[in-house]
Amino acid sequence: MVQVCLNGARGAVDGAVVPLSPVAMARSAAEAVAAGASEVHVHPKSPCGQDTLSPKAVAATLEAIRAQVRVPIGVTTGAWADPDPAARVERVRSWTVLPDHASVNWHEPGAEEVAAALLDRGIGVEAGLWSGTDGAARFAVSPLRSRVLRVLAEVTDTDAATAVRSARALLADLGSDLGRPVLLHGEEGGAWPVLRLAGRLGLATRIGLEDTLVLPDGQRALSNAQLVAEAVAQYGCAQRSS
Repeated sequence: MVQVCLNGARGAVDGAVVPLSPVAMARSAAEAVAAGASEVHVHPKSPCGQDTLSPKAVAATLEAIRAQVRVPIGVTTGAWADPDPAARVERVRSWTVLPDHASVNWHEPGAEEVAAALLDRGIGVEAGLWSGTDGAARFAVSPLRSRVLRVLAEVTDTDAATAVRSARALLADLGSDLGRPVLLHGEEGGAWPVLRLAGRLGLATRIGLEDTLVLPDGQRALSNAQLVAEAVAQYGCAQRSS
């Protein structure tokens, strides 16, 4: 499974290819699904282009994308969108249109409460466990551990030369008895090496303008669809060579 991460916390300074409006996100999602993406992860934006958890923005984003594709759609609940854990919980409770799932970064304050609010509303939880944080240790003792949709193993090492080693270390920290599916991905310089590792290990992965702006050869990507098409090819090659 290759999930497309449409935009992340990026903004206009990252270039016009990054979709920021609901219409642009929907168009980009449709192109990425046509290129082989089987799920969508998106960051709804405020009118000024900042990540937001507001019910109005979440509803507009989900409705626009669902008008174009019929695949699961997830959103972020990252603390940068609202630093107050209690406010993030209230935002989740106020959503009028619900995503299929949402990512929760387990190292962030209030992660358990945000995840519980999502589960109470029937929204799947991607447990974001970042390398270089205590997220894996906190998740290991979480009472919600068995209830999440999947583990989102996020390799924050952006060095192409060391990202795979960091990814293997993160997977070792997670252990072999998770009992939940794992989606492994990297970012920036580590995005493509970690994606190929996911292919070799038979794990789900993701790619998109949130994680990298460039293709494996270093050229600037023209769209999420271009990244997905290349990811599907590289993932398949890695699987066959494993």
